Amino acid sequence: MSLMGIDVGTTGCKAVIFSEIGKILSSAYREYAYLSPEPGWGQLESLKVWQKIKATIAEAVVNNGEAVTALAVTSLGESVVPVTNNREILGDSLLLFDPRGDEFLEDLGSRLDDETLYRITGNTLGSPYSLSKLMWIKQHWTEVYEKTDVFLFWSGFVAFMLGAEPAVDYSLANRSLLFDIDRTDWSDRLVAWSGLDRQKLPKAVPSGTVIGRVSRQAAEELGLPEGAAICAGAHDQCANALGSGVTEAGSAMFGMGTYLCIVPVFAKRPAPEVMIERGLNTEHHAHPQAFVSFIYNQCGSVIKWYRDTFAAEEHRQAQAGGGDVYNDLFSEIPNDLSSVVVLPHFAFMGPPEFISDASGVIAGLRLSTSRGDVLKGILEASIFSLKESIATLPGAGIHIDRYRAVGGGSRSETWIQLCADILNCSFERTDVTEAGALGSAVLAGTGTGVFSSLEEGTAATVRIRDCFEPNPDEVSLYEDRYQKYLRLWSLLEDFLRDRG
Repeated sequence: MSLMGIDVGTTGCKAVIFSEIGKILSSAYREYAYLSPEPGWGQLESLKVWQKIKATIAEAVVNNGEAVTALAVTSLGESVVPVTNNREILGDSLLLFDPRGDEFLEDLGSRLDDETLYRITGNTLGSPYSLSKLMWIKQHWTEVYEKTDVFLFWSGFVAFMLGAEPAVDYSLANRSLLFDIDRTDWSDRLVAWSGLDRQKLPKAVPSGTVIGRVSRQAAEELGLPEGAAICAGAHDQCANALGSGVTEAGSAMFGMGTYLCIVPVFAKRPAPEVMIERGLNTEHHAHPQAFVSFIYNQCGSVIKWYRDTFAAEEHRQAQAGGGDVYNDLFSEIPNDLSSVVVLPHFAFMGPPEFISDASGVIAGLRLSTSRGDVLKGILEASIFSLKESIATLPGAGIHIDRYRAVGGGSRSETWIQLCADILNCSFERTDVTEAGALGSAVLAGTGTGVFSSLEEGTAATVRIRDCFEPNPDEVSLYEDRYQKYLRLWSLLEDFLRDRG
């Protein structure tokens, strides 16, 4: 008996099969690229990505010695796939950063204020959500819109193509800007407000709900057992949190990937005006009695820029030899504070200001500055930018007592210790890096009775590998450096925005 977790992202998908105690029995991964038909646009080729997902599932299954009894899928948020009831894929999937649909935002905003919208959805009006992109599809891909029976988020789409009924879990529905977070259903008011057809939206269900069984066709094509249970999954950040055991108030997942993303958990919705002031959303967790919010930046991409700018040839050689250049680069980081101060606004920055029109700064460069100094400055700044939002959480009644680090960056003990010192809080690291897939597997196990609850599922499968405590001396030094970071941004903000 085994459980499968499938994780569908923007640039790749994973299929991981776990035992009931969280041991990885088999895994597979495929990458894919998104299209940019025009500058700034981004869309996934739904049919091609589905072929990659199928190949990933089939490879994981063929390498596994035990039958998969249940599966669930986690995925990126916001993006949807148009399909017919007979599982025909009708078109591509617009990504969250795609500006198509932005032309509707001004008119929508004039008809519904942010606080009213937040009370319904837990979000304020913005470009990333499904709402405006669905409106764009209705107006510009009219034939696709009219032929579509249902628009499915990627989690529900994969489940549907494997044999499930069309459905969406609450956490992903929250990413649409059409979902009533308290009623846990599509908002009649918002659907009418948008001019969209309600019948084209899938049924909303709690994460872990059994929504179907693997079809004969999928079983024959992919090697999955016919009739294996398919359970509703979750938004990828929520599945990451679940897969690292972050389910209770006071804990937070710290994702260290392309985006750095902190996901604090809380039991009660704060007042809309309190969250709006802090630039924070409210979303259903994969756990039925909890909510989450997202504090994030794109600083993982800045680290990739550093790699490609300062060590492109070393990276190429490491790839050719099957190695990882990051190990060598991180070994060059000095033990002391970096000699430079960085403003990491090279790419989009999340709350509290949601900055998209600035540019970065590396201040304090000298002829003696090493590339290790620059990397450490970037790492320090990536955490400083998150610390600014974290400081506002107690005013919203949200407290973080400990973090669980997940993602590729969590392989670096140096980086995690830096996080602990700058945020002055304990960090833990689990022994399974594929937290999203594990969270999905726990949902599948809970939905089918393998585990009596999500708590039992995480207790059985999530294990802490090591802990990182803040060093008091470093905490003091970094608090002083953080204040310098804030002053530098205050001085240069207007200039950098003009040049952004």
